Amino acid sequence: MRYQPIDNSLFIENRKNFTAKMKPNALAVFNSNDIYPIGADSTIPFQQDRNIYYLSGVDQEESILVLFPDAPKEKHREILFLKETNAHIAVWEGEKLDKDKALKTSGIKTVYWLKDFHKIFHELMSQADTVYINTNEHYRANHDTKTREDRFNTWLKKNYPAHQVAKSNPILQRLRSVKHQLELETMQKACDITEKAFRRILKYTKPDVWEFELEAEILHEFIRNRSRGFAYTPIIASGKNATVLHYIENKAQCKDGELILFDVGAEYANYCSDMSRTIPVSGRFTDRQKQIYNAVNKVKKEATKLLVPGTLWEEYHIEVGKMMTSELIDLKLLDKADVQNEDPDWPAYKKYFMHGTSHHIGLDTHDYGLLHEPMQANQVFTVEPGIYLPDEGIGVRLEDDVVIQEQGEPFNLMRNIPIEIEEIEDIMSA
Repeated sequence: MRYQPIDNSLFIENRKNFTAKMKPNALAVFNSNDIYPIGADSTIPFQQDRNIYYLSGVDQEESILVLFPDAPKEKHREILFLKETNAHIAVWEGEKLDKDKALKTSGIKTVYWLKDFHKIFHELMSQADTVYINTNEHYRANHDTKTREDRFNTWLKKNYPAHQVAKSNPILQRLRSVKHQLELETMQKACDITEKAFRRILKYTKPDVWEFELEAEILHEFIRNRSRGFAYTPIIASGKNATVLHYIENKAQCKDGELILFDVGAEYANYCSDMSRTIPVSGRFTDRQKQIYNAVNKVKKEATKLLVPGTLWEEYHIEVGKMMTSELIDLKLLDKADVQNEDPDWPAYKKYFMHGTSHHIGLDTHDYGLLHEPMQANQVFTVEPGIYLPDEGIGVRLEDDVVIQEQGEPFNLMRNIPIEIEEIEDIMSA
């Protein structure tokens, strides 16, 4: 991998925390992702399943992790199964993990080749009462593709019907939402790469530039700094395109007098960053654009202060809604009658700010975390208010990634990325 290796103490501790939550005499299984075909002999570049990576650091296909803390044989309490490598594979596909490299990456001493999986797994299952399976239960999950994990879980339940089945997901939702210091350092690297890319496009942006040219400049900076690329599909939306929340075509020419909304973030070592900034194509905001921008920035600053231990998700969004309502009234986009007559299930401010303010971020852009539980120190959230005015061709969204602290305001991982109007204008005009 192009990124610098993460110290395996992270993965050792993650496994320790996970196995401490398992039932007695239970084992857990985690599979790598598939390599997905496009057509003919083409494939989508591989990305690892986040859970096996979180627990092992293994970042290659055809890998299986088995955790069995009560196994009779000590060497079987943590096992990696890897595709056997050889000189031929090294020539055609590149170097893969061997047993020594797997130990260095993961801290796991017992490594078998994948061809031996069924024989060894059958022995393990004869000694276990419960098996934890890895399922995707994220609140935003919505896909029809059967993953390698899905196929394995079907096979497991068919061939071992007498075993109790438990889910790894509830454990991982809690563990993954609270970040280890090494995770925070890795996420800081992703944010630092994003900063470099944003500063690059501030110098590059000018009237008549194309959105996809800006996308290319950002990607160039990401890759040259050891990122695999975008952490998610980038949004580079000029003019009215910025009022479409998930505009991803990035195909328009940016015109003088318009704003450009960037929603982009670099990935680093499978960890994500997520930034939104809005800049003027010409290098100067109009008075109206400044009004909207300053309102969004004010809400972002005030909303950030609410992200402290003990805050409840629903109450947080209600408070941010009140902040935005006040700003929209000041902008004369809403009046008091709009608020008095609003639908409680869709408040008046939602006409101009229709998405959520924050989400967990980590190994996934919309990371694991239980929304019904109070916020905790070392959880990382985005803060991303916006105002969208299709009739005026103005869309403004501002977003940073922040770490909840035990005391005081959150720590902003994007503190060095320009956001104030004066700084943006100064850099663009330099």
